Formats: sequence, structure tokens, C-alpha cells
Amino acid sequence: MSSARLGTMGGGATLPTITALLSLGLCWDLWGHIQAGVLPKSSIWADPGPTVTKGSPVTIWCQGSQWADVYRLYKRDASRLWETKTPQDSSNMVGFFFKHSSSDTAGLYQCAYRRGTRWSEWSHPLPLAVTGMYREPSLSARPGSLVLWGENLTLQCHSEASFDRFALTKDKGLITPLRLEGQRSPDFPLGRVNHSHGGSYRCYGGHYHSYTWSAPSAPLDILITGMYKKPSLSAHPGASVPWGGNVTLQCSSETWSDTFLLSREGSLSPPQHLRLQDTAAPFQANFTLSPVTSANNGTYRCYSSLSTSPYLLSQPSDPLELLISGSSEDRLPPTAESGPQTGLKSYLNVLIGVSVAFILLLLLLIFLLIRHQRQDRCMKLVAATSVPKDRGQQKSSSPALDVQENLYAVVKDTEPEDSRQLDSQAAAPEAPQDVTYAQLNHSTLRQETTAPPPSQSGEPSAEPSVYATLAIH
Repeated sequence: MSSARLGTMGGGATLPTITALLSLGLCWDLWGHIQAGVLPKSSIWADPGPTVTKGSPVTIWCQGSQWADVYRLYKRDASRLWETKTPQDSSNMVGFFFKHSSSDTAGLYQCAYRRGTRWSEWSHPLPLAVTGMYREPSLSARPGSLVLWGENLTLQCHSEASFDRFALTKDKGLITPLRLEGQRSPDFPLGRVNHSHGGSYRCYGGHYHSYTWSAPSAPLDILITGMYKKPSLSAHPGASVPWGGNVTLQCSSETWSDTFLLSREGSLSPPQHLRLQDTAAPFQANFTLSPVTSANNGTYRCYSSLSTSPYLLSQPSDPLELLISGSSEDRLPPTAESGPQTGLKSYLNVLIGVSVAFILLLLLLIFLLIRHQRQDRCMKLVAATSVPKDRGQQKSSSPALDVQENLYAVVKDTEPEDSRQLDSQAAAPEAPQDVTYAQLNHSTLRQETTAPPPSQSGEPSAEPSVYATLAIH
């Protein structure tokens, strides 16, 4: 079936297009002209649907009499009109094609057709909504996404943007939008649930007097429980598992089932799904948790279901309490969740090792510096108590310093009878005592023994004189 198509709403039509009505009076005149006709009312719809995503194509179809000559599409909120002739194959409908949906595409549409000089009545209004124009909100359920048959359910749409109305969809169908002034978290009360409430929900935010909406929230699956007999849940090797170990939770059903779900009490995550590839008995599914951590502690329940009715579940199994013993100190190789923490600890260990090595090196340098300073101080002290070397050079070059300079240390013996004293080289010949002296010489250090000069009586001394010559550097 062929049909005449137009370009986008901004222009580019392949057939004559009336882009706007120039005044409100002209609009009412056209309306009165069409209302005067007696032809059957035309019908209108959108393909792929009345809600399209920003940037996607959409076709608005108008169906009338088989003998229609011209079809017109009218956008009420923008006072714009498109017109096209009937295709040559005498089809009783035409399509108005929009290549890229945008805020200009969104609006309220009606269509009519003409046969001869008479016009049909306007079709019923078609609201065309374009989503994805603003940031998406979030959707949550109270008391939760798993709801027992007969319980009350409320869905809450939350957004940070200043929307004044919200819309809720179920399985791509639009639920009547709610206008809620000044509320960022509107409630959609669904009342007591039954099997018809099971499905996938999304919510949108928008503005009053506008057909543009935000991007859809993440889908929220509402699962209705209590439809079939409850399964059983067991843990292997047991319900008490060491930290980092493995555990398998097995859900078994006595009735035919090909889908199983596992949920943990208090978890915000959706239940885990497993669909059986082999539908022969026994009907059971294994949920493996590996490696387990403290986050796996809690109370578990499982459900059975059929893939043909994925939102209708059995009654919940009896609760199973899973206990994780031990701590994170006894960890196995890190998982994807523990990887960043392990990397941070490794970095801290390297940083501590480098810091300790730097401190030890600094202490060693301080020790060597102190030792070097002490050696310099000792050398300066020795140099301060000694005669400079160049004095020997001055002595050899100057006749006035021809006499060698010596330093003597005189020590008197404390023994009463054998007392001795050091005397200078010019001591009197008649001194009877032996003399011990130390001579500091510029160039050599030597120890010599000499006898004192003989006495006047010619008797030799009882003890010889001992002296040491020290070279001054």
C-alpha cells in the first residue's frame, strides 16, 4: 500500500504543504468549513506509536473515504497544516512522515479529508509525545517490587528537575499522566494488586501544556507472588560459610517450572533470574555465590515461575539464613569489588617502606657529618698546640734563628733519695741529680739517654738522663 509522505515538520515536504495559518480568524473559518460537511469522520493514529523517542522517525496516518481527493493534517497547538493528495491507487488512507522527532514534532494532531467540495469532520485528537528531552527520573516501589497477591502497591517517581507532571508506563502502554504541582516525588497508587499488575514500569517527567517528556526511568519489574505452590531452598555445603568460600543455594519445585528467582531480604538489587535449559524433572536451579563476603549475610527466599508468564511467581520458599564466618583478613585473591581497596593498601605499604628507607639514610648522613666535624675539631686542636712547619724554613734561611728551638718538660722524681729533675742544657756541672726531659723538635721524634756531667769529684752519676725529642708538625 503506497502513501504520500512529507518531510520533517520544519519543511522539505514532497507534496504541497501549508506551513501555518496566518491568524486565528482563518483557523476558525477553516474549522467552520470542514464542520459543514456530512462525510464520515476520519481516523488518525501514529506509527510506531503515540510516544516516540527524540530523533526517531514517526508516521501519522489518516484514514477516510475511498473516494477522498485530499487529506489534511492539522497541529492544533501550533496552528500548522499539512495537505496531500490521495495516492493514485485509490487508497483510503495516507501517511504524514516525520524523519526526526523533536520538540517541534510533539503536539496534538487531527486530520480530515475532502471529496469533491465537501470536507469530513475532524478526527479525534491524537497526542504525540516525544521523550528524551530532559534528564530521566527514578522509579521505586513500596513495599517493594515483589508483591504478594492482594497487597497494596504504590509506585513513586522521583526527579531533581522541576517537573509539574509525571507519566507512568507499563509494558510500553501509557498510563494517564498526573499533574502534581511542586512535587518532586509523586506517588502512583495502584491499590490491591492482582495478576494484571505484573509487568515492567517506567516513569517520565514533563511540563504542563507540553507534549515533551524526559527520558524514561530505568525499568522496574513488578512481580506478583502467590500464584503457585512454594518451592524449597537449601544451601550446599551448608548455611554457615567461611569468608571467601563458596556456597550454592538450590531452589527446587515440585510442580513444572522453567524459571527460578532468588532474592535477599533488604536488598535493593532486583532478584537473580535463572531459566532452565532442560525442563525435565527434577525442576531445580542452582545459584552459586563465590567468593562469599559479609555482604552475602542475610535471609534468602526463592520463587518458581513460567517463562510464558514471567511476572507471575509462586509463593516464597521458607526463609534460609546464610551466615558468613571469619573476616576480610583471610581473603582470597581480590575480586573486582575488592581490587581498588587492595591497590590502595599496596600503595600505602610501598609509601611506608620508602619513608623508612629515607629516614635511615638521613640518620646515616647525620652520623657521618657529626663524625667528620669531630675529626676536623681534633685536627684543629692538634694544629693549635703545635708549632707551624714554616718556622723550620724560616730558621734555615735566617741566621738569627740558627739555634734550634726545643721544648722541654721537666719532671721531678718524687722519691726522696733518688729524686731527679729536668734541667736545661746549660745546667751547672756540679748538679748531682739525674735529669729526665722531653724535647720537642721540629722535624723528628726520638728518645735518647744521656748521662749527667761528671761531678767535680770525678764520680759518675748513679742514674743516666733520659729524654725524648718530639717533632712539632
